[in-house]
Amino acid sequence: MSSNVGLQIEEKRELGSIRMLPWIWVVMLIATSLGWAPNNNPVVEAHAVMATDAGHADSPLKLAVLGQVAPGYHINDHKPSLDYLIPTELKVDPSDQFTVRNVVYPQGTLKRFAFSDVPLSVYEGRVVVGLLLQAGKAVPAGTYTLKAKFAYQACNDHACLAPTSVPMTVTIKIVPRSVPLKPSESDVFQRIKFE
Repeated sequence: MSSNVGLQIEEKRELGSIRMLPWIWVVMLIATSLGWAPNNNPVVEAHAVMATDAGHADSPLKLAVLGQVAPGYHINDHKPSLDYLIPTELKVDPSDQFTVRNVVYPQGTLKRFAFSDVPLSVYEGRVVVGLLLQAGKAVPAGTYTLKAKFAYQACNDHACLAPTSVPMTVTIKIVPRSVPLKPSESDVFQRIKFE
């Protein structure tokens, strides 16, 4: 009789384990849809370029952050359509040599998604953010680095990934006023209205 009871207890344990399997799958699906699952492939790549090959002390410096959003994904506008959406933002670490005068974000594109009753303003494909810096009056000639982050939350048509950012190191060369500056990336900078 005790062996029958032991068998019944074991059968109940196995049945309980089998019943738990669908719940485990549900939890895994929810975690994936909420963006808790790890994402080894970056959805956004970003790097910075300058409008000239160098800069002068006590002068404005124009930079642009070029972001590329992977196909099938979008990121929110800097001024998202809904309050609870996480904006795209360029964050620059403080520096003794340079101050941020202005950050210029592009206007997003309104798109409809199955999960929203209203169209959302988003960025897809190439995203260009302008950054206007001011070099300090007494910055000596040399090469400087500035740390920045391109922060965003990426979504596809069905779900959003966890908010993240692309860390960047921006290299800025300062030359004496007697050295002329050569323009670069003209096609990028003619589209940005810094002021």
